[in-house]
Amino acid sequence: MNTTKSFLVTGGAGFIGSHLADALIKKGYRVIVFDNESTGLRQNVPGKAVFYHGDVRNPEDLEVVYRQGLDGVFHIAGQASIVQSFKTPVDDLATNVAGTINVLQACIQYKVPRLLFASSMTVYGNPKTQPVPENEFIEPISYYGITKFAAESYVTATARRNDLSFPLNVTSFRMFNVYGERQRLDNPYQGVLGFFLGNLLRQEPICIYGDGEQTRDFIYIRDVVKAWISSLDNPSTYGQVFNLGFGEGTSINKLVDAVLAAGGLSRENYPVVYGPERPGDIRCVAADILRISRAVGWRPNTKLVDGIKRTLTWAINNSNSTSPGSI
Repeated sequence: MNTTKSFLVTGGAGFIGSHLADALIKKGYRVIVFDNESTGLRQNVPGKAVFYHGDVRNPEDLEVVYRQGLDGVFHIAGQASIVQSFKTPVDDLATNVAGTINVLQACIQYKVPRLLFASSMTVYGNPKTQPVPENEFIEPISYYGITKFAAESYVTATARRNDLSFPLNVTSFRMFNVYGERQRLDNPYQGVLGFFLGNLLRQEPICIYGDGEQTRDFIYIRDVVKAWISSLDNPSTYGQVFNLGFGEGTSINKLVDAVLAAGGLSRENYPVVYGPERPGDIRCVAADILRISRAVGWRPNTKLVDGIKRTLTWAINNSNSTSPGSI
C-alpha cells in the first residue's frame, strides 16, 4: 500500500469517476476529485477525497489542482451524450477535445508521469467485425464518437512526443456500455440501462428507439474499475488502447425483458413502446477483450442479469430514486 501517491480523477463526482476514486482510496492513495457538477453529484464523492469544483475547459481551474503535485491522472470528465453532441457540437468539442488537451498540457507543465483516459466504443461507428478488436477501422457516425477519438489520439500522440523531458505513460480505455450503482436514472442520454430502471421506478412506459434489435455490450462498473486499477502500474499497458466490455452483444429488446424480470414484471403487465431511431445510434457492437486480458489478466465476471439485480437494489434503496417523479 502506498500512502504517498496522489491521483487526480476528473469527473470524479460522476458514475464511473466516483467508483474509481473509491478504489484508489481503498489502495491508500490520496485522491483529488475534480468535477463541474453538470452531471456528477457531490454525494458521490468519497469522504476521504479532496474535492475541487472546476471545469476541464478552463486551464486555470486545472492549475489549482496540478500545482499541488500529482503522480497520475484518471481523466473521465467529458460530455457523454450522443444526442447532445448533435444539438451542441461546439460544446461537445470544447469539453471532450479541448478539455482533454488542457489536461494533457497540465501534465506536461507539471511533469505528471501517468494518465489513464476514458475513450468510447463509439469511435468504431458500425464495425464490420464482431466482436470488434482495437485494430478495427475507425469510422465514428456520431459527433460524440468523433470527439472521443480525437481526444484519444491527442493522448496517444502526446505520450509519443520526443521533446518531453520526462516519460508520460498513457493508457486509453474504449468503454462500452458501463452500468451499475450511481448511474443516473433520470438522463435518457447517459446509459440506456440506468434510464430503463428509472422508468420502472417512476412507473413510466419504457421507450425503445428503433426496433430494439440493435445490440450493445453491457459491462458492470466493478469489472470496469478492476481493469483500470490493474492497469495503473502495469508497464504492459503503457501506450496502449484497450476495449472494456463484457465481450457479448445483447439486444435492447432482451435488455428490457431482463430489466422487467428483475422487477418481477413482464411486457404483459408493463407498457413498452417504440420510437424512431435516433441519429448516431450504432446498430450492433460487442467488444473483443483479448488484448487487455493478455496484458493484465483481466476478465469481467459479472453477468448482466446479476448486475441488473444489484443496480436495481441500489436504485430502490436510494432515497432519491424510490418514488415516481422523485428522480
